[in-house]
Amino acid sequence: MTRPRRRLRLPVDPYILALLGMVVLATLLPARGVAAEAASGASTVVVGLLFFLYGAKLSTREALDGVRHWRLHTTVLACTFVVFPLLGLAAGGLVPWLLTPALYSGFLFLCLVPSTIQSSIAFTSIAKGNVPAAICAGSFSSLLGMVLTPLLAVVLLSSSGGGFSADSALKIALQLLAPFLAGQLLRRWIGGFLARHKRIIGFVDRGSILLVVYTAFSQGVVAGIWQQVTWPRLLALLAAEAVLLAVMLSLTWYGAARMGFARADRIAIQFAGSKKSLAAGLPMATVLFASHASLAVLPLMLFHQMQLMVCAVIAKRRSRDPEAAAEPVPVAGPGAA
Repeated sequence: MTRPRRRLRLPVDPYILALLGMVVLATLLPARGVAAEAASGASTVVVGLLFFLYGAKLSTREALDGVRHWRLHTTVLACTFVVFPLLGLAAGGLVPWLLTPALYSGFLFLCLVPSTIQSSIAFTSIAKGNVPAAICAGSFSSLLGMVLTPLLAVVLLSSSGGGFSADSALKIALQLLAPFLAGQLLRRWIGGFLARHKRIIGFVDRGSILLVVYTAFSQGVVAGIWQQVTWPRLLALLAAEAVLLAVMLSLTWYGAARMGFARADRIAIQFAGSKKSLAAGLPMATVLFASHASLAVLPLMLFHQMQLMVCAVIAKRRSRDPEAAAEPVPVAGPGAA
């Protein structure tokens, strides 16, 4: 008697559903007039608070301890801030016959965003990879992304018609980098409080981003965003993102093998080097794109959910590989944090 096969459940993040709910709310009830000004002001404040919390929570010392595994971290950073942007620039050939210039700007922006931390660690753990290395790689990416993502945006998006300039870099420094550095400086005194109240801080974290999404899409709806994005364009965007994700997953896995990395390290490289952070990208987009942020964050939101679903399937399959049982998972040594 054969046992019925278990259906593989694809993860639909409840938070993604909440983000989509904000898009629907902004579509039906966009903020206008005084309400729009209040929402925009509140969004500016919460973005600063968000990056202050990022700075206060991120332990620079733990991240720097991982420098000993420099080849792995350099590989992940190269994937995040070199290979991804190059593929984003190559996608410029899809304009205007598949992607509109506005959608392409958002597509290119998602290629500049740093990697995730939490989901990279979770998937690396499920696949029985090098978890300490994933922790360090994600931390490095987030830390450097505070500087590299805005700089890359100013250089690449200005050359692609995004309208960025030195003023954009200064705006980023004041609204994002300054709160982040303030959080790092005050971490000594408030780090313990944040560690003891992770649940409350998490609500502030996620609630802030929900407000950012509502404000951005409200501005977009008032400006006629849904008249600019047709279903064929949206499907074309999804197809382009699927190809982007497939290319990065293949490059990080087989490329790491060619470079001589062990299986556990390859897993960490694949999950940390192929993903993009929604939490870091959304606030940056609101500062960089201002009134055009709604179209800019749409590609990132879609890519984020796509990467969660695909990486969940890959992680479960990796955990069942015969190599997973034969090779010990690193808990110390060069990759340890």
